[in-house]
Amino acid sequence: MKLLIKNGKVVNVFTDEIQEKNVLIEGEKIIGVGDYTDQDAEQVIDARGKFICPSFIDGHIHIESTMLLPKEFARAVVCHGTSAVVADPHEIANVCGSDGIKFMLSESEGLPMDVFISVPSCVPATGFDESGAIMEAEDIEKLYGTPRILCLAEMMNYPGVIFGDEKVLKKIEVSKKYGKIINGHAPLLSGKDLDKYLSQGITDDHECSMEAEAKERIEKGQYIMIRQGTAAKNLEGLISLFEEPYSRRCMLASDDKHPADLISNGHIDGIIREAVKLGKDPLTAIRMATIQPAQYYGLRDVGAVAPGYKANLLLLDNLEEVKVNTVFYKGRCVAKDGKTLEFENPKTDAKLTDKVRNTMNIKELSANDFKVNAKGKKLCNVIGIVKGQLLTENKQIVIDFDKNNGIDIEKDILKLAVAERHKGTGHIGICYIEEMGLKQGAIATSVSHDSHNLIVLGTNDEDMAVASNRVRELGGGLVSVCAGKVIAEMPLKYAGLMTDASTEEASKQNENVRLSAHKLGAPNDIEPFMLTAFLSLSVIPHIKLTTHGLVDVDKQQLIPLIIE
Repeated sequence: MKLLIKNGKVVNVFTDEIQEKNVLIEGEKIIGVGDYTDQDAEQVIDARGKFICPSFIDGHIHIESTMLLPKEFARAVVCHGTSAVVADPHEIANVCGSDGIKFMLSESEGLPMDVFISVPSCVPATGFDESGAIMEAEDIEKLYGTPRILCLAEMMNYPGVIFGDEKVLKKIEVSKKYGKIINGHAPLLSGKDLDKYLSQGITDDHECSMEAEAKERIEKGQYIMIRQGTAAKNLEGLISLFEEPYSRRCMLASDDKHPADLISNGHIDGIIREAVKLGKDPLTAIRMATIQPAQYYGLRDVGAVAPGYKANLLLLDNLEEVKVNTVFYKGRCVAKDGKTLEFENPKTDAKLTDKVRNTMNIKELSANDFKVNAKGKKLCNVIGIVKGQLLTENKQIVIDFDKNNGIDIEKDILKLAVAERHKGTGHIGICYIEEMGLKQGAIATSVSHDSHNLIVLGTNDEDMAVASNRVRELGGGLVSVCAGKVIAEMPLKYAGLMTDASTEEASKQNENVRLSAHKLGAPNDIEPFMLTAFLSLSVIPHIKLTTHGLVDVDKQQLIPLIIE
């Protein structure tokens, strides 16, 4: 059957023009854009006053970070105009290995959108991490024959690349053998070190937070994914990239996004809206979210309103607000008036499901497990947060261990701990952190990038133990505690990362735990759980905490809590 969408204004991503043309669709494909009439089709849609636009592509996302299973993720984003994502399942791979990747492939089959997969390159991220699995080049190669796998995911072990780590380079070589794109992840890397990194064929990066950093990458041939997620918000700092000659080397990406954020602020449509509010041309932003990621990833038949392309289209009420009226995927309507239409759920693989549940292998913890054995005033390495970024600062601050074991609420110095939760090793790293804002209680979560051990932030050891044990009891999740009582929680029984709740229910739970952390004192301009989850990621400068202790990310070495 042929479908005609008439009287609309077509967004031409090849020429950055708005053209008054009709679009003729047969089956899954566009077969004509021009002066077609009602006589050319069996079904006609009048799009008068609307813009006909290619649907959006997220160049880099971790679906697990939405805390939704793929089917619920699809329900959340399809109505916002997203028809394709390149998903890196390294969160679940760090917990469950190849079985986790296979689970995500199975759970994303047959959705009203395309879920392409990038094979995780760093499981674990570095040698400092204790993850639930290890994936070597041989494991990666076994997955490359699988449909929908496009590339090697973010190569975040940039020291391993620069210094020629044999295992790291072997993963890159295997990927080149199969003609795969190699995604990058090298925040703040520049000059000769960047040259060494890029010389291995790493062609994109989503970690840039500053204009000069991104422009150096583009000058040296990389593509930049401008990231605007729940915790990492890089759009404003990179807004100049929406101008020529840089815009044609850029894509949009969300990376990590919580469900409440998806519902409140949208997905890729939300990034475009923000760019327009900052004064940028919506046509440029749409191009960066459609044809450019499609061409970069070799998706030759999506990303444009043109003959021969798949009919993955949007009807927008206007360009400035990017208000999505209708969404078509492969020629059929899949969302209307802000709601994703019902679709058949993927068939569940019971064996894979069993392998990604019950992953909390950790003993019950006590307040004593979080105590630092020190007395008096000591100069310490302390994590300082950088608001709106995943970067942290290494601060040297005098800690008084005779008062609340070093916690100083008045000075906004709290305790942070990361406890191994995969293999029962009992390892716990402990440090102090500035400017997280809690005035009472504790928050804990099994989501801590990328090894996803249990991470807990608190104003006292007793509440830290209560919060940690509740996460353990739930089989994974997010928990807030005050005065020994749980005040909010979000169970995440799939690898300690995802829930099988609906998008709406997950969003409510997510909002409740977030608000509970704000009630405990966390500032309103940070997302406490998302930010806490990144404090153990030892590949993002400058200082992070792992189960083995503090890591100087720049030097890639463990450093002591107390400076002797």
